Amino acid sequence: MHIIMALVAGLVFGLGLIVSGMTDPAKVIGFLDLAGRWDPSLGFVMGGAILVGLFAFRFAAGRDKSLLGDAMRLPTSTRIDRRLVFGSLAFGAGWGLAGFCPGPALASLAGGGGKPLVFVAAMVAGMLVFELLERGITARR
Repeated sequence: MHIIMALVAGLVFGLGLIVSGMTDPAKVIGFLDLAGRWDPSLGFVMGGAILVGLFAFRFAAGRDKSLLGDAMRLPTSTRIDRRLVFGSLAFGAGWGLAGFCPGPALASLAGGGGKPLVFVAAMVAGMLVFELLERGITARR
């Protein structure tokens, strides 16, 4: 049942990204171009996602188990540290330069084309570099 629910959730998420225009780098860059020809439409998509997330997290916070019976593991840290700030800056820079973030890039792979493939390859390479650096830091401690 878990795998089926994961598949359904992934399909709904991917379709939502496609329908909302998040898989179109030109639309994303238009949203980020505040000084040029700004396209605010993705702001409504994000606002809707935040609203749904607000209710979902409020609902989940009062539960010990998920709807499928697994233990709930919600984030507990509220600390804003250097790693969070630099990670957010790197994410935003990549989003602004490429017009993709991880979810829409993966959804865009289904449509073919070189741009999402290059982005996903760079994303995976970045994850591997991070993991290697993280292991090195942990080994030194």
